[in-house]
Amino acid sequence: MTDLTDEKIPNQLLTLVLIMKGKQVLLGMKKRGFGKGKWNGFGGKVQDGEEILDAAKRETLEECCLKVTKIEQIGKIIFEVVGDKQLMEVHVFLCDEFMGTPTETEEMHPTWFDMDKIPYHQMWPDDIMWHGLVFTRQKFEAYFLFEGDDKILSHKIKKL
Repeated sequence: MTDLTDEKIPNQLLTLVLIMKGKQVLLGMKKRGFGKGKWNGFGGKVQDGEEILDAAKRETLEECCLKVTKIEQIGKIIFEVVGDKQLMEVHVFLCDEFMGTPTETEEMHPTWFDMDKIPYHQMWPDDIMWHGLVFTRQKFEAYFLFEGDDKILSHKIKKL
Protein backbone atom coordinates (compact mmCIF):
# COMPACT_ATOMS: atom_id res chain seq x y z
CA MET A 1 0.00 0.00 0.00
CA THR A 2 1.04 3.56 -0.58
CA ASP A 3 2.36 5.39 2.47
CA LEU A 4 -0.30 7.96 3.28
CA THR A 5 1.22 9.24 6.52
CA ASP A 6 1.74 12.79 5.21
CA GLU A 7 -1.86 13.38 4.19
CA LYS A 8 -3.85 10.62 5.88
CA ILE A 9 -7.51 10.61 4.86
CA PRO A 10 -9.93 8.20 6.58
CA ASN A 11 -11.01 5.25 4.48
CA GLN A 12 -14.31 5.60 2.66
CA LEU A 13 -16.53 2.90 4.23
CA LEU A 14 -18.68 0.96 1.78
CA THR A 15 -20.79 -2.19 1.74
CA LEU A 16 -21.35 -4.86 -0.90
CA VAL A 17 -24.02 -7.55 -0.59
CA LEU A 18 -24.13 -10.67 -2.75
CA ILE A 19 -27.54 -12.33 -2.66
CA MET A 20 -27.79 -16.05 -3.30
CA LYS A 21 -30.73 -18.36 -3.94
CA GLY A 22 -29.74 -21.99 -4.46
CA LYS A 23 -27.15 -22.03 -7.25
CA GLN A 24 -27.94 -18.50 -8.41
CA VAL A 25 -26.64 -15.07 -7.50
CA LEU A 26 -28.55 -11.81 -7.86
CA LEU A 27 -26.56 -9.03 -9.48
CA GLY A 28 -27.60 -5.54 -10.45
CA MET A 29 -26.71 -3.64 -13.60
CA LYS A 30 -25.59 -0.23 -12.37
CA LYS A 31 -27.58 2.43 -14.22
CA ARG A 32 -25.86 5.59 -12.93
CA GLY A 33 -22.90 6.90 -10.98
CA PHE A 34 -19.79 4.98 -9.96
CA GLY A 35 -19.69 1.64 -11.77
CA LYS A 36 -22.33 2.56 -14.35
CA GLY A 37 -22.66 -0.18 -16.99
CA LYS A 38 -21.24 -2.93 -14.76
CA TRP A 39 -22.94 -5.85 -13.01
CA ASN A 40 -22.35 -5.79 -9.28
CA GLY A 41 -23.72 -6.76 -5.90
CA PHE A 42 -25.77 -4.26 -3.93
CA GLY A 43 -24.40 -1.72 -1.51
CA GLY A 44 -22.82 1.66 -1.14
CA LYS A 45 -21.61 4.27 1.30
CA VAL A 46 -21.99 3.95 5.05
CA GLN A 47 -23.61 7.14 6.32
CA ASP A 48 -22.27 9.08 9.31
CA GLY A 49 -23.36 7.40 12.53
CA GLU A 50 -24.65 4.31 10.70
CA GLU A 51 -23.47 0.79 11.52
CA ILE A 52 -21.91 -1.09 8.59
CA LEU A 53 -24.46 -3.93 8.78
CA ASP A 54 -27.35 -1.45 8.83
CA ALA A 55 -25.89 0.28 5.76
CA ALA A 56 -25.69 -3.06 3.91
CA LYS A 57 -29.37 -3.76 4.65
CA ARG A 58 -30.47 -0.22 3.76
CA GLU A 59 -28.56 -0.14 0.47
CA THR A 60 -29.94 -3.54 -0.57
CA LEU A 61 -33.49 -2.37 0.08
CA GLU A 62 -32.90 0.91 -1.79
CA GLU A 63 -31.21 -0.71 -4.80
CA CYS A 64 -33.32 -3.85 -5.41
CA CYS A 65 -36.28 -3.64 -2.98
CA LEU A 66 -35.28 -6.75 -1.00
CA LYS A 67 -35.46 -6.82 2.79
CA VAL A 68 -32.50 -8.82 4.07
CA THR A 69 -33.42 -11.32 6.80
CA LYS A 70 -30.15 -13.32 7.04
CA ILE A 71 -26.82 -11.75 6.25
CA GLU A 72 -23.23 -12.64 7.09
CA GLN A 73 -20.06 -10.60 6.68
CA ILE A 74 -17.66 -12.69 4.61
CA GLY A 75 -14.88 -10.30 3.70
CA LYS A 76 -13.25 -6.93 3.68
CA ILE A 77 -11.51 -5.48 0.65
CA ILE A 78 -9.30 -2.39 0.59
CA PHE A 79 -9.14 -0.69 -2.80
CA GLU A 80 -6.48 1.83 -3.63
CA VAL A 81 -6.46 3.79 -6.88
CA VAL A 82 -3.24 5.39 -8.08
CA GLY A 83 -3.50 9.14 -7.55
CA ASP A 84 -6.37 8.94 -5.06
CA LYS A 85 -5.41 9.61 -1.44
CA GLN A 86 -8.51 7.99 0.04
CA LEU A 87 -8.79 4.21 0.24
CA MET A 88 -12.10 2.42 -0.23
CA GLU A 89 -12.83 -0.09 2.55
CA VAL A 90 -15.55 -2.43 1.28
CA HIS A 91 -17.29 -4.79 3.72
CA VAL A 92 -18.57 -7.80 1.76
CA PHE A 93 -21.71 -9.64 2.88
CA LEU A 94 -23.51 -12.79 1.80
CA CYS A 95 -27.30 -12.89 2.02
CA ASP A 96 -29.27 -16.07 1.41
CA GLU A 97 -32.56 -15.21 3.14
CA PHE A 98 -34.64 -12.20 2.18
CA MET A 99 -38.19 -10.95 1.77
CA GLY A 100 -39.67 -9.43 -1.36
CA THR A 101 -39.12 -9.65 -5.08
CA PRO A 102 -36.07 -8.11 -6.77
CA THR A 103 -37.34 -4.95 -8.42
CA GLU A 104 -35.64 -2.47 -10.73
CA THR A 105 -34.88 0.93 -9.19
CA GLU A 106 -33.46 4.18 -10.53
CA GLU A 107 -29.99 2.91 -9.70
CA MET A 108 -29.98 -0.85 -10.43
CA HIS A 109 -31.58 -3.45 -12.70
CA PRO A 110 -31.46 -6.79 -10.77
CA THR A 111 -31.09 -10.13 -12.58
CA TRP A 112 -30.54 -13.69 -11.33
CA PHE A 113 -27.52 -15.52 -12.80
CA ASP A 114 -26.61 -19.19 -12.59
CA MET A 115 -23.23 -19.56 -10.88
CA ASP A 116 -21.62 -20.83 -14.08
CA LYS A 117 -22.99 -17.91 -16.14
CA ILE A 118 -21.87 -14.91 -14.08
CA PRO A 119 -21.00 -12.10 -16.56
CA TYR A 120 -17.49 -11.40 -15.27
CA HIS A 121 -16.59 -9.72 -18.57
CA GLN A 122 -19.07 -6.94 -17.61
CA MET A 123 -17.95 -6.60 -13.99
CA TRP A 124 -15.09 -5.09 -12.02
CA PRO A 125 -11.93 -7.06 -12.91
CA ASP A 126 -11.26 -8.08 -9.30
CA ASP A 127 -14.65 -9.78 -8.80
CA ILE A 128 -13.66 -13.05 -10.46
CA MET A 129 -10.70 -13.28 -8.06
CA TRP A 130 -12.72 -13.34 -4.82
CA HIS A 131 -16.38 -14.19 -5.62
CA GLY A 132 -15.67 -17.92 -5.22
CA LEU A 133 -14.65 -17.29 -1.61
CA VAL A 134 -17.99 -15.64 -0.90
CA PHE A 135 -19.96 -18.41 -2.59
CA THR A 136 -18.22 -21.04 -0.43
CA ARG A 137 -18.55 -18.89 2.73
CA GLN A 138 -14.78 -18.58 3.07
CA LYS A 139 -13.97 -15.46 5.11
CA PHE A 140 -11.23 -13.31 3.60
CA GLU A 141 -9.42 -10.00 3.51
CA ALA A 142 -8.08 -8.53 0.29
CA TYR A 143 -6.23 -5.54 -1.10
CA PHE A 144 -6.29 -4.31 -4.71
CA LEU A 145 -4.23 -1.53 -6.24
CA PHE A 146 -5.90 -0.14 -9.36
CA GLU A 147 -4.76 2.21 -12.08
CA GLY A 148 -7.98 3.75 -13.35
CA ASP A 149 -11.14 1.63 -13.28
CA ASP A 150 -10.01 -1.53 -15.05
CA LYS A 151 -6.31 -2.18 -14.52
CA ILE A 152 -5.16 -4.10 -11.43
CA LEU A 153 -1.50 -3.35 -10.67
CA SER A 154 -1.22 -5.62 -7.64
CA HIS A 155 -3.37 -7.55 -5.20
CA LYS A 156 -3.32 -9.75 -2.09
CA ILE A 157 -6.06 -12.10 -0.90
CA LYS A 158 -5.85 -13.77 2.49
CA LYS A 159 -8.25 -16.48 3.65
CA LEU A 160 -9.22 -16.17 7.32
